[in-house]
Amino acid sequence: MDGMLLRSVRLVGAPDPRRARDVLLLGGRVAAVADAGALAPRGLDGAALPVLDGAGAALLPGLVDAHVHLADWAADRRRPDVSGARTPEEAAALLAAADAERGRRDDVLVGRGFRDGLWPTSPRAHHLDAALPGRAVVVASQDLHSAWCSTEAARRFGLGEDCSGLLVEGAAMALLGDAGAVPPEVGDAWVLGAAQDAAARGTTALVDLQRAPVEDWARRAGAARPAADGAEPGAGPALRVAVGVWREHLDGVLAAGLRSGDPLPGVDDPVAADRVRLGPLKLFVDGSLGTRTAWCSCAYARTRVGGRESTGLGGVEPRDHHGMLLLPPDELEVLLRRATSAGLVTAVHAIGDAGVRAALDAYEAAGCPGRVEHAQQVLAEDLPRFAALGVTASVQPRHAVDDRDLADLHWAGATDRAFPYAALLAAGADVVLGSDAPVAPLDPWDALASALHRTLDGRGAWHPEQHLTLAQALAASCGGRSHVRVGDAADLVLLAEDPADVLAERGPAALREPEVLGTLVGGRWTHRATALRG
Repeated sequence: MDGMLLRSVRLVGAPDPRRARDVLLLGGRVAAVADAGALAPRGLDGAALPVLDGAGAALLPGLVDAHVHLADWAADRRRPDVSGARTPEEAAALLAAADAERGRRDDVLVGRGFRDGLWPTSPRAHHLDAALPGRAVVVASQDLHSAWCSTEAARRFGLGEDCSGLLVEGAAMALLGDAGAVPPEVGDAWVLGAAQDAAARGTTALVDLQRAPVEDWARRAGAARPAADGAEPGAGPALRVAVGVWREHLDGVLAAGLRSGDPLPGVDDPVAADRVRLGPLKLFVDGSLGTRTAWCSCAYARTRVGGRESTGLGGVEPRDHHGMLLLPPDELEVLLRRATSAGLVTAVHAIGDAGVRAALDAYEAAGCPGRVEHAQQVLAEDLPRFAALGVTASVQPRHAVDDRDLADLHWAGATDRAFPYAALLAAGADVVLGSDAPVAPLDPWDALASALHRTLDGRGAWHPEQHLTLAQALAASCGGRSHVRVGDAADLVLLAEDPADVLAERGPAALREPEVLGTLVGGRWTHRATALRG
């Protein structure tokens, strides 16, 4: 389809959002915006274009998830979830019940979501062995930075007889990759299906920071999209994907001469080639709050949970534990220089305040812009450095909601600088929102609502001084676009209601469940609800 006229829609975020407009789409871009009834449905050659009567629907720029692990998200939706467990025994019992219900269909049982930061004891192999004797079991933590395995899984994956059953960081990620491996055709179908589901929520683009070679996405881009009502058929994903590069794949990418934004080699379908492009280089400075490996200026608090001392990391860290520095600053600086000079955008994972400072120091020394992923804890004096250095803060608001108890416990006395979204914006930083799926759901409305109001339960909002306004959150979710303008890519979302009306009438919780009528990427339907199909 070369074009379309969207008739009688309201532009979310525009100076007069209640005014009915016509929006003309040509060649994958917004070609014109005028009062309703003022535009003719004609292409540049005079040919008639299809017309969609929006009947007052709300139109906004497409939503972008700036941080996703798409293959992990696609797989985790099929795995038993133990995130609600309060002890390792309870988690093991949930896994045993799920395994029995599924008929032990998998050679290795892979579970997801354990959150041991609030448990009275650390998870160990013997907890899984007791509930699932002789079974190979591997469980991913909610933050993906630790893995818990049974004795049989440790044997199966060559971890040695002295393996305690709890692994962190690189060892954990390697185990999770091995245990969760599926045939490429199976994984590709899962990923493309997950992308289609994201499109149905209004997502038009994402940054995929999965630990995988870029060839995986080159292969998927040539595969047929799953059938979906209202979406146009074709190859590749139902949204734009910026394919991240991990350090172990950097040499191959540089040897191929690829730069961030380039189409991937070997993708012949023109629509798929436009949608799937090289993204940033992903580097890790530190770990995570949930695994107590984020690198922090203050030592992790040693507190008591359920009557027992909670020390994290299986109780092995010293009393002055500050987390883990995974990449020395001088080495990080070299990598930033090398990647930037080759045309790659860089994305540095940094969660603790010391980790964030190390990332900013390296960016300053290298003299290049980039991104800091997560920025969950930032010292006040580092807030203005984001804008000064041209470093984007890529944050995930749902983490502030999910991790409030962990932060209060392990970052006791330092939560005034935790998840400082409003402070970053006030300091002039460019802030973009994401999910970090599967750590949080791949749902832009969940992230947006969490940014506006930091609570999910009956408790009051946690550190409400860091709430964003609706306008701020929408801009951070829409690639910086405040509303639909002429010249924009025709990556658009049609909603039954303007989010501002939803917020005013029903509050921020209602923003989590909007009625998405349609999603367009480059002017092509990737989701079209029955209400728009007549």
